[in-house]
Amino acid sequence: MALSISEKKDIIGEYKRHSNDTGSPEVQIALLTKRINSLTEHFRVHTKDHHSRRGLLKLVAQRRKLLSYLKATDKNRYEVLIEKLNLRK
Repeated sequence: MALSISEKKDIIGEYKRHSNDTGSPEVQIALLTKRINSLTEHFRVHTKDHHSRRGLLKLVAQRRKLLSYLKATDKNRYEVLIEKLNLRK
């Protein structure tokens, strides 16, 4: 369920804004999205894992807060990220 170091490096490399960027909203949202997607696959098999489901809900809430922050501060970056991650239909 946890992301491996190489997966994290790949995601950070794709979404970073400058060479030392690891904490920008884009990177954080991309990492959370990867974790949320992997947990969603986990729940397809383990439907009664309610303890992990609570953790998933916390991750979704954290991602939603970061997305609303990004939308309020820079609408263009928000729209590019939404398109890249394919979050909104």
